[in-house]
Amino acid sequence: MSNINRRVQTLDEFTIQQLREFPQATGELSMLLRDIGLAAKRVNVEVNKAGLVDILGEAGSVNVQGEDVKKLDVFANNQFIGVLKHGISCAGVGSEENDDIVVFDDDVSNNSKYVLLMDPLDGSGNIDVNVSIGTIFSVYRRVSERGKPCTIEDFLQPGNQQVAAGYIIYGSSTMLVYATRRGVNGFTLDPSIGEFCLSHPNIQCPESGNIYSVNHGNFFRYEEGVRKYINVCQAKEKSTGGPYTQRYIGSMVADVHRNLIKGGIFMYPGTIDKPKGKLRLLYECNPFAFIVEKAGGKATDGTRRILDIVPTELHQRSPFFIGSRKMMEELESHTQGVN
Repeated sequence: MSNINRRVQTLDEFTIQQLREFPQATGELSMLLRDIGLAAKRVNVEVNKAGLVDILGEAGSVNVQGEDVKKLDVFANNQFIGVLKHGISCAGVGSEENDDIVVFDDDVSNNSKYVLLMDPLDGSGNIDVNVSIGTIFSVYRRVSERGKPCTIEDFLQPGNQQVAAGYIIYGSSTMLVYATRRGVNGFTLDPSIGEFCLSHPNIQCPESGNIYSVNHGNFFRYEEGVRKYINVCQAKEKSTGGPYTQRYIGSMVADVHRNLIKGGIFMYPGTIDKPKGKLRLLYECNPFAFIVEKAGGKATDGTRRILDIVPTELHQRSPFFIGSRKMMEELESHTQGVN
């Protein structure tokens, strides 16, 4: 069947089809993903008209990370929390924008089996200059007693316990990519019908690539193994004869999304003054590690698999290296035993 005649499948239709293949499933995860899609559409509308309304710039406060909060960050955070709170599939949320977890303490939410962690608007420092930004989310099955409010223990689980993870990228088109243990699929928002439609089924990360993404301005603050690998990237000629190319947007959703599709490696190492790096383990590293691993890639903190790290605090940070399997293995040959 040609692509022209292929029937377009919406996110709702896709999740329903998945349910039909598992009659024992309750459908809660599917409903949660559809709630996320709804919130993403609302955020997308504001992102697209951000230059026309008073939603750009600082909101006049600082989040728990010590970063200035953008107005659109606040809007996105409120939209996702509001939609999830009024749904039936989420017991609570941990957000980069909130000091503590947000517990949905009502009869329906207390009986929900999932909690969600999110960065409601990653790359928000780029809002004012019209660069792609995104939302990152991670879903866990709660470990606390059903029927009671969720607890911090539900959120402090290692990434290997995720049941789903994904991101929405607000770019030239708006795309929702999510992974479950069955694989990774991408849905592009069709503005003519207001629906996310399956556009990238069964995403696989190429085992190698020619793109490396890193903030080269911090080169001399990185540890020796990372510097050696960057030097290798600069000197390397790909087997096809083309050189490696540095591409660093400064919006992790955009950088990792590009490398997931085209092949490449993204690095956010620790530095001399910030050895734990900047990225949050629970909101950024774990979700992307889950997605990229399901697509055939790898993710580490330089020495350890990201998904095996047991978190000790909600806003924990970690160095982060993620990408195509062969490029990650070459990186590890320089960093293992050096940190």
